[in-house]
Amino acid sequence: MDAAEQPDADAHSEKGSDKKSSDKKPSDKKPSKKLLNTCIYQGCKELCLPEKTVCFWHDPDADKSGDDIKDRLEKMAREGKSLAGFRLARANLENIDLGGREGCGGPDMSNIDLYRANLRHAHLFRTNLHGARLLKTDLSGATLNFANMSEANMLGIRLDYCRMAHVEWGRTLYQERQLSQKQIKRTADQKHILFGEAEEVCRNVRKSCEAHGLFDESGYFFYKEMVFRRYQYPLGSWQRWMSKIVDMLCGYGEKPLRVFAFSTVLVTLCALFYFLSGMISGGNIIRFEPSSSLSANIDALLDSLYFSMVTFTTLGYGDITPMGPSRTLASLEAFIGNFCLALFVVVFVKKMTR
Repeated sequence: MDAAEQPDADAHSEKGSDKKSSDKKPSDKKPSKKLLNTCIYQGCKELCLPEKTVCFWHDPDADKSGDDIKDRLEKMAREGKSLAGFRLARANLENIDLGGREGCGGPDMSNIDLYRANLRHAHLFRTNLHGARLLKTDLSGATLNFANMSEANMLGIRLDYCRMAHVEWGRTLYQERQLSQKQIKRTADQKHILFGEAEEVCRNVRKSCEAHGLFDESGYFFYKEMVFRRYQYPLGSWQRWMSKIVDMLCGYGEKPLRVFAFSTVLVTLCALFYFLSGMISGGNIIRFEPSSSLSANIDALLDSLYFSMVTFTTLGYGDITPMGPSRTLASLEAFIGNFCLALFVVVFVKKMTR
């Protein structure tokens, strides 16, 4: 019995040893392990798959339509992480809370891509949106108080019922920055398109500011809107020249001090002309005389300033009258002065009654 069963036991032991030897891996082979890479986006510490060079948030092809995207972004904002450069095009972020609290700044969302994203009623208090791509982004009812929107692409942005007090709009728009890049040579048609986009952005933001009672901001964007419209006129055309003259005179109705500055320059130049060409007062000629003393020439200059001022304001006391070519200039100065005084009143009242 024992001898008969011995071969079966030996065969079983041999099969077990063969199975163990087959399961055992060679000692010279190490287990393969895929290592995660760090995102190449500057300042980002998120990990990405070996076949990727950017993380999930900076990958423009990654699906951001999940329901957990909003919660994950809010968590990162609460932890103080940077959201700079995130690619969130067409993401549904309605009612998201990414704003900072009182005394604390909001998250860094500079250069973020929010193309056609839904940010209705979003809380973006004190957020940094510098250079963000807000092309056709829906920010209706959102809170943007104290947010930084400088150099953001706001073409087609929706700001209906949006809270945007003390927003930092910056000195230049995204389109202006594109035009200022001298290393990129653009054709006349490309520049015309960028100027048209800049005009549309200014008009859209201006209307939103007016609806919220932010008249200083609306006046600023109205001025830029008119400047960009002027740049779309052909170079040397009468429309462009007329627009430039209006800008120099009153800044399209937004800068009343320009009217005062222009009036001061005009009165001074006309006074110098009267001082050189001469005027008559009580039968005496008042003008510059090289042979006269310094005090006499100074008196003549002061009389010329006085005559230029009363002519500009159309008072016309009649104690001093022009002579020679001064008569033509005096009539022209009176006409321009009457126009400038009316223009100053209109522009000043417009600014003060907002």
